[in-house]
Amino acid sequence: MADILAENLSGKAVMGSDGTELGMLYNITMNLKTGALHDLVVDPHETMTEESFERDEEGHVHVPVGRVQAVKDYIVIQR
Repeated sequence: MADILAENLSGKAVMGSDGTELGMLYNITMNLKTGALHDLVVDPHETMTEESFERDEEGHVHVPVGRVQAVKDYIVIQR
């Protein structure tokens, strides 16, 4: 995957590999020592009922970065 600046990801829509729009990117978590990305933090649409992803106390969905399949107009994640 080509390098993409984090500022270009801010507010980008997140879509499942099946074409379902899941929400908007809220934030990204990372390991500060290694710089490795950990999770995409997604502000989910009300219709997103995914149980396979962890949610935080604010209702944001945490998607492991390993589930990202593509980043173009949308961030596409494996469902």
